[in-house]
Amino acid sequence: MSDRIRRLASVTGVEDVQRTRAAYDGVAELYAEISAGVMAAQPLDRAMFGVFAELAQGRGTVADIGCGPGRVTIHLDGLGLDVFGLDLSPEMIRLARAAHPNLRFEIGSMERLDLPDASLGAILAWYSMIHTPPERVPGIVAEFGRVLTDGAPLLLGFQAADDEFHDIQPYDHKVAPVYRWSLRRMAEVLAGGGFETVAQLRRAPDPDGRCPHGCLLARKSATPAG
Repeated sequence: MSDRIRRLASVTGVEDVQRTRAAYDGVAELYAEISAGVMAAQPLDRAMFGVFAELAQGRGTVADIGCGPGRVTIHLDGLGLDVFGLDLSPEMIRLARAAHPNLRFEIGSMERLDLPDASLGAILAWYSMIHTPPERVPGIVAEFGRVLTDGAPLLLGFQAADDEFHDIQPYDHKVAPVYRWSLRRMAEVLAGGGFETVAQLRRAPDPDGRCPHGCLLARKSATPAG
């Protein structure tokens, strides 16, 4: 068994990960159809992607982690980034490869990235950790820090808590349970993993949604010498 398969198997054995992967495999085509026009309807998201792309320019390879059918991956490619997509769902990756054959898409887990240390110039994780139990999120942040170079940008998107007095709020979702984070608490987790938050955005719920949205742009702090 290859090291890559061992890494993925060690994570996909976790019951909630298996459920989430199976659920997204089952709704992949519907998800791709519904999400196709989302980018055009979200100017604030596009603005954050633009700032992220400016910070990532010239830093090397960028990973869109939890890329789904690749709608944000292709947007980042259009902004001039050397980007590839990674997702736990084989069906999402199949759709992404079919829709964007000029880009690279891989099956993998953000909890065990099959990448060398300090090999990425930036990471986007757009609503990628929303189903992850909160106690495992610091481990994912640490894994992001492992594969990023010093100073590299990290952009996170997630459903936000109703207000900053709630650290984390569980939320029923059609696919799998979602954990809504306050921007303050997520920034604290990032700081604990060696990231400095440089910008944050909180926007109102979508017209057909119930939850506000949060976005944090951070930078990996320099690794202490010695």
